[in-house]
Amino acid sequence: MKRGLFMEYLVTLTWDPEAAVWIATSADIPGLVLEDSSFDALIEKVQAAVPELIELNSLPQGKTIRYSPKQFQRACP
Repeated sequence: MKRGLFMEYLVTLTWDPEAAVWIATSADIPGLVLEDSSFDALIEKVQAAVPELIELNSLPQGKTIRYSPKQFQRACP
């Protein structure tokens, strides 16, 4: 089943230790790419940006936002 059939948008929150920032992206919400050194500040940015991006992309409203925190993995040389 595709995520689009669920009543939620998935936002991936990735920690990049090299850059020392959290990065928020979403395959469900085109245009969502945000970063901040603070996890809490990034969540606030995402919560502010998501409604506008949903409207701009003509996506269904009323879905919940699910966050998926991950650790950035760099390939070893």
